[in-house]
Parts: sequence; structure tokens; C-alpha cells
Amino acid sequence: MAGVTGGPILAMVAKWRESVDRAEKSQLVETLSSVFQDTGVIVVAHYSGLSVAQMTALRARMRDAGAGVKVAKNRLVKLALKGTEAEPISDLFEGPTVIAYSKDPVTAAKVAIDFAKVNEKLVIRGGAMGRTALDADGVKALAALPSLDELRGKLVGLIASPATKVAQVLNAPAGQLARVFAAYADKSAA
Repeated sequence: MAGVTGGPILAMVAKWRESVDRAEKSQLVETLSSVFQDTGVIVVAHYSGLSVAQMTALRARMRDAGAGVKVAKNRLVKLALKGTEAEPISDLFEGPTVIAYSKDPVTAAKVAIDFAKVNEKLVIRGGAMGRTALDADGVKALAALPSLDELRGKLVGLIASPATKVAQVLNAPAGQLARVFAAYADKSAA
């Protein structure tokens, strides 16, 4: 008797699981699609052979730098790429792939390249910056550029430098006059 009732129950459980899986997959595709639309750069890499500790370290480095990492099924990523500027990189998603992304166009590339130098099992395949598809060399070139924060710091330094020099030039005559008056005062006192 249990065999008769078990069949329909198992079928219902399987159908319920399938609907839950579809909902989760649909949610993941929507999440990935919004990530692809809101990022400045996407880096695609193979991660075959990385340990859990190494992946955790990669995630931590990306998070500390203000970037993110996702591992997803290639089929779902390709669905999420449809209709986005990064759609041309769909062919990079073969095998075990990881996606690194950031709003800053340099951060994710820089962290991924630095991590790949230490862990040869992370192999950079390519990526996208806006509508521009990048190969592995393009990602390396992008990683060599200064980040937005570094550029802002340099710009502030350049702007502040002339202002400091102007203040020094304006204050120099007054300082010289003060030294001359002090010398005359010392001379007349002697």
C-alpha cells in the first residue's frame, strides 16, 4: 500500500522542488542582470582547482576593495547577459567560471590580476568594461591603471600644489620684510 501512495507523493515533491529551483534560478538571473548593468567592469576567470580557503580569500580581497565575486552556472550567466552592454562576453563562459565585478572600472581587474599572480589556478579569461569586450591582456592592462581613488588623490595633490606655492610666494615678501626689520632692530640695539 505504501508503494501506491508513495509514488504520487514523490511526484508532488519533485514538482515542488522543480518550481522552487526555477524560482531561485529566475531570481539569480535577475540579480546577475542588474549586476551586469550597474558595474564598471566585469572580469571572467576560470577557478578550477582553487580550494575553498583560496576562494574565501579572493572574496575577502574583492569585498575589501569594494568589488564583488559570483560563481554561477554558465547557462544562467548567459541568460543574464542578454540585453546588457556586456553581452559580447558570453562566449567566455565555458567551464568553471567566476565573475568579479566593481563599479570602479579598475578595482575588480586589479584585485583579480593580483590574486592570479599568487594563485596560478585562477586563470583570467577576459571581461568587459561597458560595451568593450576585453581579452586577458586587456584585463591586465586595465589592472595596471590607477584606481579612481588614486586618480582623485593625484588630482587633489595637483590642485593643492599650486595653491600652496601661491601662498608661499605671497608670504615670502612679508617674511623677508620681517627679517629685514629684525636685522635693523638688532643693529640699532647694538
